[in-house]
Amino acid sequence: MAEQISASPLHSGADPEPIRFLDEDGRFAPSETAAEYAAELEGVTDDELRQWYVDMVATRTFDTECTHLQRQGQLALWVPSVGQEGCQVGIARAAEPQDHFFPAYREHAIARIRGVGFLQLAAQFRGLTHGGWDVTDPANGNFHLYTLVLGAQAQHATGHAIGQLLDAKRRAGTTDMEPGEPGTATDAASLTFYGDGTTSQGDANEAMIFAASYQAPVVFVVQNNRWAISVPVERQSRTPLYRRALGFGLRAVQIDGNDPLAAYAVGRRYLREARTGGGPGYIEALTYRIGAHTTSDDPTRYREDAELAAWQQRDPIERFERYLRDRGLIDDAFVERTAAEADAEAKRVRDAILNLPAPDADDMFAHVYSEPHPRIEEQRDWLARYEASFEEGTA
Repeated sequence: MAEQISASPLHSGADPEPIRFLDEDGRFAPSETAAEYAAELEGVTDDELRQWYVDMVATRTFDTECTHLQRQGQLALWVPSVGQEGCQVGIARAAEPQDHFFPAYREHAIARIRGVGFLQLAAQFRGLTHGGWDVTDPANGNFHLYTLVLGAQAQHATGHAIGQLLDAKRRAGTTDMEPGEPGTATDAASLTFYGDGTTSQGDANEAMIFAASYQAPVVFVVQNNRWAISVPVERQSRTPLYRRALGFGLRAVQIDGNDPLAAYAVGRRYLREARTGGGPGYIEALTYRIGAHTTSDDPTRYREDAELAAWQQRDPIERFERYLRDRGLIDDAFVERTAAEADAEAKRVRDAILNLPAPDADDMFAHVYSEPHPRIEEQRDWLARYEASFEEGTA
């Protein structure tokens, strides 16, 4: 028998029900834990709810198309987000334009919502960029680059949030630039997204230490999709992940990650509290990775079919569609039109990605330093000579 975990002084030992507004059949049936967040949904319009559905369907369709492209040898790799669209759309729609996002590498729905086009995502996985998209371009909505060295994004977000805090103090004219006390309001917050596997990385835990110590306006969003490649979350943590954050001194909750209403309501509250001096927050979103970890992974080697089937019944798109239908907000015509528009968008990306030119190799040296650097110039010259050697050999 597994050893029982003793109750934390910050927790009673009995975990409350995850925060949710929709049950598994898509009916509006808030949990008791959702009561204090219900007011966050009051300003959401019917048109906005319909747009959330469009966001999720478009992302799912694009995601499937990119998987096909990788299987055909057109992308080097693809990281699916199938099954996790609800959490992403809810929290992305809860953020303000000035907030900054620091993603992992499967936050495709958030990228779309913040303005980073699907084509830019696909181009990165086809090897046609030297890092991604221009994060200084306002059109890209403060959505920072995908992070393949997982855990690093948590530190990036925390460091950025500390900068936001110090900037707020500077604007207020204070001479005290120590960021450690709570209560300093900022006009923006930072968010970072990662999965349950990354919670075992040192970087993610160090980020929480700094966030709590400096009371940084940052929200950690952990999409607990149950599997860190082939390692189940139960093997990584003997306690719910949000309890770890409580131990670091963060506000922390657990939500139904397949319920976009819960993601929106809690995300909105936590972001507002971060901006108004409430310090960092932590949201554990319970969801599931329906597909492979990446296209180099075979989940049938380590997951049971019954487990997959059970989570497919909780599909966030199907649940949300049933909710919208019950409210009379969408009908068959809307669903069919949304699917057709998503297919057309995915096809446009497919056609465009196959015709994008390769980047200029010299671009990789352009933004390493703000001023010319002899080491960089040496590397640039070496590459030019190396490439020229192939031309000489074919002459």
